Amino acid sequence: MTVRTRIAPSPTGMLHLGTARTALFSWAYARHHGGQFVLRIEDTDLERSTEEAVQAILDSMKWLDLDYDEGPIRQTERFPRYREAIERLLAEGKAYRCYATVEELDEMRQQQMARNEKPRYDGRWRPENARGRTPPPGVNPVIRFRNPDDGEVAWNDLVKGPISIANAELDDLVIARGADWVPTYNFAVVVDDIDMRITHVLRGDDHVNNTPRQINIYKALGAELPKFGHLPMILGPDGQKLSKRHGAVSVMQYEEDGFLPEALFNYLARLGWSHGDDEKFTRAQFVEWFDLDHVNRAPAQYNLDKLLWLNSEYMKEADDARLARLVAPRIESRGGLIAGPALERVVALLKERAKTLNELADEALLFYRPATPSDALIAQHLTGKSIDALRAFAERAGAIAWERTALSALLKQLVAEFALKMPQVAVPLRVAVTGRAQTPSIDAVLELIGRDAVLERLDKALARVR
Repeated sequence: MTVRTRIAPSPTGMLHLGTARTALFSWAYARHHGGQFVLRIEDTDLERSTEEAVQAILDSMKWLDLDYDEGPIRQTERFPRYREAIERLLAEGKAYRCYATVEELDEMRQQQMARNEKPRYDGRWRPENARGRTPPPGVNPVIRFRNPDDGEVAWNDLVKGPISIANAELDDLVIARGADWVPTYNFAVVVDDIDMRITHVLRGDDHVNNTPRQINIYKALGAELPKFGHLPMILGPDGQKLSKRHGAVSVMQYEEDGFLPEALFNYLARLGWSHGDDEKFTRAQFVEWFDLDHVNRAPAQYNLDKLLWLNSEYMKEADDARLARLVAPRIESRGGLIAGPALERVVALLKERAKTLNELADEALLFYRPATPSDALIAQHLTGKSIDALRAFAERAGAIAWERTALSALLKQLVAEFALKMPQVAVPLRVAVTGRAQTPSIDAVLELIGRDAVLERLDKALARVR
């Protein structure tokens, strides 16, 4: 048997963390077993599905490098196939037309709740119950699946273990609506998974209640069942359902926020799965190690600090040329002009201190935008003998080699000569040249900015001292 898994997002919104984690696990399971991974776009919600959302799904999959062997397959291209399956179930008496109006169904549920009963469709249009009744004029029927009355549905969940539910707990599910018989989720997904020969269905915990209904549809269509595995939910730091305030934004928002794809990949892999105490690992290691035995049953908890730590670790290891390509447009969008020191050298200096590409861009601006120290910073740091030391620096800087060793030696000479401590020279110099009181090592910063720019900025700052 060739293992075949799938991810089937709905293009009614962006691809979020939970779906991305499901895609990651499904992809890894297929790759671990030498199988195939399918991308399906479940776009039967014609009113809410958008091409923008479809593109966002494709962009997210590409950014995370979750390559698929088939797809994207769109459900809207498969309507004739769904109709064929519905006609078969109708012909075999496993589905029927239901003419109950919305008002009737609302009244039915209200009466059931008044009797303290579980609200459920009562089967009023099952053929044996509707015998002799004439369909009301003007009502477009839905198609309902005739759920078995007796027995139970049971499966051995790959994550949660054995699960069973009595058929008596399930009512007759709507499987198609409208004159065109637009299929509902629970029906279309079964037909798709049968036709696409999906062997393992991995999805979120919130789908557990759909599974017994789908199993009965599989059986009605005479199809072999796939294996099901329901992954733990992802909760916010407060233990509540993950929401936008926790960081439940689209995958591509993480790209905009300056995260590297390998960092988010690694982070998602550890949300609900573990390999010993390993926190950081490569894609190849994840594929080699991944199994469902080590997927937790308990919900996973989102932790932004951990993601930021992982991202900072991957940035430290990243190739400087790659980081320069990624950070350049971010610098320009912040008003920086990339002219002067080579961006790769700037990245190499700054990446140890940055947690995201956006932070790296913010720091890099000191090399690519004129320094504008505030009056408050000037007044706070350019005082007393520090001013004399900076003036001496400006006078002597033209005569030394413009590299870190010589710059460091000059600063040490000025510290001794003016009886100051190094911060009393280095911090005012930072403020004057970069507009900031904190930077990486000042000699490295000065070297990269360049002699002419440093002396020009220093001259402007000293001119502001009263």
